[in-house]
Amino acid sequence: MTSSIDRRHVGARLSETAIYNGTVYLAGQIPENSPGADITTQTREVLGHIDRLLAEAGSSKQSILQCQIFLTDVTEIGAMNAVWDAWVAPGHTPPRATVQALLANPAYRIEVVVVAAVETAR
Repeated sequence: MTSSIDRRHVGARLSETAIYNGTVYLAGQIPENSPGADITTQTREVLGHIDRLLAEAGSSKQSILQCQIFLTDVTEIGAMNAVWDAWVAPGHTPPRATVQALLANPAYRIEVVVVAAVETAR
């Protein structure tokens, strides 16, 4: 039995979301509306994108299976974690990796990749 892949917000280079077999995969979410802002502002924006995309896919932050966070400056992890800790669902903290990385746009301080379970019937 084969399930089809549901791609959303499809562009020439990437799709923002792919849903397959009850799992939603998000592309790396970046602070496209706040380039150059501080890590707190950029983190809030990125987590807002994640909330919106997961909701569109029938999921939520409570169903995140894995999260990968890329920071341009790992010394900003404390400020990023303060925003993360206020956002993440208590009792539903996902497996997570946080690394320092050179991002494609130097104005971006953070990029976040999420995989989550779909909660609602599709």
